[in-house]
Amino acid sequence: RGRGACLRSVASLVVAQIGDDTEAEGPGRRFAIWVQGCPLRCPGCCNPEMLRFEGGERVEAQDLAARVLSTPGIEGLSLLGGEPFAQAEAAAELAEAVRAGGLSVMVYSGFTLAELEDKKRRGEPGVGALLAACDLLVDGRYERDRPERRRRWIGSENQVLHFLSDRYDPSDPRLHAENTVEIRLKRGKTGPEVVVNGWPDLAAAVASRRTKRTA
Repeated sequence: RGRGACLRSVASLVVAQIGDDTEAEGPGRRFAIWVQGCPLRCPGCCNPEMLRFEGGERVEAQDLAARVLSTPGIEGLSLLGGEPFAQAEAAAELAEAVRAGGLSVMVYSGFTLAELEDKKRRGEPGVGALLAACDLLVDGRYERDRPERRRRWIGSENQVLHFLSDRYDPSDPRLHAENTVEIRLKRGKTGPEVVVNGWPDLAAAVASRRTKRTA
């Protein structure tokens, strides 16, 4: 599987969190990037600290692509947030480089595909390019009162998994396994930090229980 060099660029993403090896955010082992900032503000969002556009770390798309492509054993990149389409130009450049290197791209968006297609028609920068570089798209607002308990990697019943390329088959058994949550201990700026990611309903419950125990 060829992984070519990334093109030089000045486009950059504001990144809230990185997980360089997860199996809870899409098929196979994946490199996950959560971007900072979302205009939608879904009630009950499992990543409320990523909603505001202040904060995060600005990283050049080419540097992120190089890091993704140098990670051994992964199947693809998952972009979450926050809202990846709020930084569509830089996200598209990252996604294009990753796909050119032979990996897949999965994007989680609070916008529906119809809304994104409308943005594309209106010429919003980067939206069409990011859609074109995406293999799998989970779309739609998160609705906390309608948690999805059957389909994997989907937070609420209204959301849809779209196959935007022929890379994945809807009958792939990995798409029909049970949802999972990952709990990781990482080194933070002020000491060890516990990071929970995966199925939003269960992840939120785990995070809430952890908060109560440390209060």
